[in-house]
Amino acid sequence: MTETRTGRHGNSTLVVLFLSLGGLAFSVLQSLVAPALPVIGQDLHASTGDVSWILTAYLLAASVLTPILARLGDMVGKRRVLLVVLLILAAGTLAAALAPNLGVLIAARALQGAAGAILPLSIGIVRDELPRERVGVTVGLLSAIFGIGAGLGIVAAGPIVDHLSWQWLFWLPLVLIAVALAGVAFGVPESPVRTPGRLDVLGAVILSASLVALLLAISKGREWGWGEPKTVVLLAAGVVLLVVFALVELRMSSPLIDMRLMGIRGVWTTNVVGLTFGFAMFGTFLLIPTLLELPEATGYGFGKTVSEAGLFLLPTTLMMLVFGPLSGLLERRFGPKVPLTLGAVAVVVAFAVPALAHGALWHLLLSGVLTGIGIGLVFAAMSNAIIETVPATQTGEATGVNAIVRTVGGSIGSAVVAAVVTSDTTPRGLPTDRAFTTGFWVCAGVAALAVVAALALPGARRRHDEAVAHGVTDLPEQERVSS
Repeated sequence: MTETRTGRHGNSTLVVLFLSLGGLAFSVLQSLVAPALPVIGQDLHASTGDVSWILTAYLLAASVLTPILARLGDMVGKRRVLLVVLLILAAGTLAAALAPNLGVLIAARALQGAAGAILPLSIGIVRDELPRERVGVTVGLLSAIFGIGAGLGIVAAGPIVDHLSWQWLFWLPLVLIAVALAGVAFGVPESPVRTPGRLDVLGAVILSASLVALLLAISKGREWGWGEPKTVVLLAAGVVLLVVFALVELRMSSPLIDMRLMGIRGVWTTNVVGLTFGFAMFGTFLLIPTLLELPEATGYGFGKTVSEAGLFLLPTTLMMLVFGPLSGLLERRFGPKVPLTLGAVAVVVAFAVPALAHGALWHLLLSGVLTGIGIGLVFAAMSNAIIETVPATQTGEATGVNAIVRTVGGSIGSAVVAAVVTSDTTPRGLPTDRAFTTGFWVCAGVAALAVVAALALPGARRRHDEAVAHGVTDLPEQERVSS
């Protein structure tokens, strides 16, 4: 196989810009509605439990359709599938802005979530089209944008709802989607790298059922009760179906996900990091704004409005923007292990600081800065570690799996942190100071697992040798020596 990174077609800067806009729109929509759920529920006369489906539907659709559409991109052309994905995202966003009731809004959010393949498809296009020396930094930028978008969503939600209306949470991203769609249609060439084969329908059905069961149990477990039969049955069914999926895929000639890829140490360690960082990122988005918005009368809250609390996450977002591309530069010089490890350590410290003391605003600001640094370094390095380990024909497939585990990690993080915060409350029903301390320590502990996984990532030569040993790649040995 010969990899194509010539960048001969089109303007590579514009290609990156259009891909970035699509990724930014999707990631903003992921988190933008979360702070506005109470307002949306009140306006649509929906209960707290019902309105939570606005988030759940998005996560379910993203998890189920990301690997399927990423695989289709590898088969029939990444640009072609990306255009379809952006059209689906635009349709879902328009429907959400015009939604007259909760049912339509939930269906629209599911359409938005179906666009989760934007990142793996974009990374595949970058790998196929750009010169090798630009791939690492560009993938770093694209990966960081997904974290940046999620942070911007939290920051922007309050001001948008306060000064406009919740419908504008969808009208504004729709503008980004329209520009990205036009840009991809006219400024992004079709990738020449294809993987012949047929879509594994059986595998898609089993994986979809498994992810729906797992994410439904995780996202609704706190509401239903973790010991309730339906929660336990869904969790058990999800795990069993995942095992069945793996066994079925090993027997397929054209699997949806090549399980041999998942057995490579460079891939599974990266996915462990992705799972833990999904947890940690959404832990930050829940813990810090909640603590900031608690009344000062509690003695540990800061009495900030939703808009003010969102602004405290702005440094996190800015650090992602800076350290995402920097991660790509570090990866070019030292390999992905260095930025992965540094980023994981930064996030451990980011949660340890407020776990030890969160009585002053600077404690939370420092935590946010360190979290942004860590996420910026790690998100970029994860993608680069994977694309250096798998063949170009399976880039979408492998990065799609990494996107899934981040989504699952975010779902687990949201559920676990929410359960921790609400398990220890004052007589008024507010979380206690001890609950926040516990929540920060839990996130620090999960982030520590990312440090272990990052240290287990093999160097460039070892990754190449393991990939060849698994028979899944004919990648050329890296031109540099990874530390």
